[in-house]
Amino acid sequence: MLRYVESYLFNTVTTVTTLKDGKMNNSNIQKTIIKLRKQLQQANYAYHVLNESIMEDSVYDQLYRKLYTLEQENPNFSNSNSVTQRVGEKPALHFTSVKHNITLYSLENAFNLDELEAWKSRCQKYLGLQTNESIEYVAELKIDGSAISLTYKNGLLVRGLTRGDGVTGEDITQNIRTIFSIPLRLNLDNPPDILNINGEVFLPFDEFTRINEQKKKEGKILFANPRNAAAGTLRQLDSKIVSKRRLQFFAYSLYADNLNIENQWNSLKFLQKCGFLVNPYYRLCKSLETVTNYFNEWKSAKKHLPYMTDGIVVKINSYSLQHKLGFTQRFPRWAIALKYPAEEVSTIIIDIIFNTGRTGAVTPMAVMKPVLLGGTVVRKATLHNIERISQLGICIGDTVVVRKAGEIIPEVVRVLKTLRPFKIKTFQIPERCTRCNHILTSLSNEVVIRCINNSCPAILKGTLVHWASRDALDICGLGEKIIDLLISTNLVNSISDLYYLDFQKVSSLERMGKKSAENLIKSIERSKDKSWTQILYGLGIHHIGYTTAMLLTENFSSVKHLSKASHDSLMTIKGIGKEAAQSIVDWFLIEENGKLINKLNNIGFVLEDKKSGLDESKLSKHQFLNMTFVITGSLNTLKRNEAKDLIKELGGKVVNSVTKKTNYIIVGNNPGSKLSEGAKLNIIQLNEAEFLKILKDTNIKNDKIHKNQEYIK
Repeated sequence: MLRYVESYLFNTVTTVTTLKDGKMNNSNIQKTIIKLRKQLQQANYAYHVLNESIMEDSVYDQLYRKLYTLEQENPNFSNSNSVTQRVGEKPALHFTSVKHNITLYSLENAFNLDELEAWKSRCQKYLGLQTNESIEYVAELKIDGSAISLTYKNGLLVRGLTRGDGVTGEDITQNIRTIFSIPLRLNLDNPPDILNINGEVFLPFDEFTRINEQKKKEGKILFANPRNAAAGTLRQLDSKIVSKRRLQFFAYSLYADNLNIENQWNSLKFLQKCGFLVNPYYRLCKSLETVTNYFNEWKSAKKHLPYMTDGIVVKINSYSLQHKLGFTQRFPRWAIALKYPAEEVSTIIIDIIFNTGRTGAVTPMAVMKPVLLGGTVVRKATLHNIERISQLGICIGDTVVVRKAGEIIPEVVRVLKTLRPFKIKTFQIPERCTRCNHILTSLSNEVVIRCINNSCPAILKGTLVHWASRDALDICGLGEKIIDLLISTNLVNSISDLYYLDFQKVSSLERMGKKSAENLIKSIERSKDKSWTQILYGLGIHHIGYTTAMLLTENFSSVKHLSKASHDSLMTIKGIGKEAAQSIVDWFLIEENGKLINKLNNIGFVLEDKKSGLDESKLSKHQFLNMTFVITGSLNTLKRNEAKDLIKELGGKVVNSVTKKTNYIIVGNNPGSKLSEGAKLNIIQLNEAEFLKILKDTNIKNDKIHKNQEYIK
């Protein structure tokens, strides 16, 4: 077969040469270019995906040079999906943020088999299955790389995005095109109109070693591990550098209409058919016991792999069951990552310090003798809280075991007391904040101690760092060191002070100059144009991450309306939990926060959705999105059909029977058996007055609601 292909391709080269000498016409040139592209694509697929070689390197190089020459001499036949375009284009000036077609959710983590079993039980309960009813799973190796999403239109690669925050990512298409295991054209005769692919870009160990050896020769900083190297490479502005680093890609999921694929197992098979490299070690598991066996096998066998893996991913195989389970605010309910036991090393405690964070929480940190852990040098590790210190019985001078919690944050696991020296140094739990000297407090419902002084430099610094962060106001140049300078010189004592900075005073600061000061002030000024979502997230309200901020701004078009929202109305938004709802209510009750909002308004911030403005008819139009209601009994104010229409207008639906998926039961006069059925399932009950109050809080326009103020009260 190899000889046949080589002979065939060599004849192609000869034919091209002959025709070229005989002044090949445009039609023949185009046909030859198409033929060469197809043959080179087949050779690339065989080599990079099937791990087979169908031609000698010299033959490949000869064909490649011929194709390149023809394309250069005939630019009218150029094509961005040609194999010659993988070598990289001119450097990009920057990366553009683009919204994902399909949200990229994170995976819930399980760190032991008991947590995996608990996940299975939650899935069965949610699906209404008995404990003895089996579910089919697909287990895959969890590759430790960098997640990306790809979009193919009519079989051609048109976009590649980083994961970003899962909602938006950076357009790195130019870099993606240099990765040979990502097809520029799908191996399908009739590809879907749009196909979205998710997968993991990674760097094999041998390539990681080669890159670091080269960096060492050049006197450059080495990459800490292959994961960091892959992520850093993907964000190179010069795609020619990316092409030299030989990144690899494993595809693991797809999204498209009308594919008629019913499960994850068949999806992986289809991805291979498309021309993608799929990790070959995936397994169909008929029970959780089979998943456990798979996990235990790879826990030891992973050391033989040529790339990093930090666990396995377990997915419910059936797409119909996946659809029923759906998603939480952050995770798909139908998948989980079971992580391998974290790497553990021992070291010695030099000191224990206490850091005050943005929320005032005081966190104990162990200062340790530097130790290599998970590919990085670690000097500090979290001790979480005072209670954890007590449980460990830790002292300065102790030898301790350290690991990375969730493969990210170093933490002290245990003390090796048999190695404790005769002379140890005890430490005192601080009574006052180490930054502002304010007395620390301990709330009855928390295990942390807190500084409640809003003027504390540590709290102020954390607040400003968060405000300037990329997902918030994205203020370029306002890093921690500059913030320290601004606070220590008393130029900034609150968020609003940033917008009154004096150019002369800023330019005279240490490590600042006129140009740096000018750029910083311009960046601060530009931040006034950020969206309502970014501003809300930037305020740093406890429990309000970026995704939650998006949910809130989608349902409350301005700060004015959000500030008036009740706990109950906030709780009706899918994805908003009790803690987040209470945090919002509590935050707006604090007088200083109200003053900050007024100052931001005066500065020129637009604390509302610019698209919807203050159109109250659009406010909270998705309040009941994906929620199911049951009405039982007769209502005093609304007719049943009116209540149904109002629920439907806010994105919900009304059904006749009570099930586990029912969110609320609206209870009128003389309720029937549905009330008792709901009580057995612990479904939330609302009387008519409570229901009307929620509707009133959404500012929905309905005369009957607003004519019955006394009844609502």
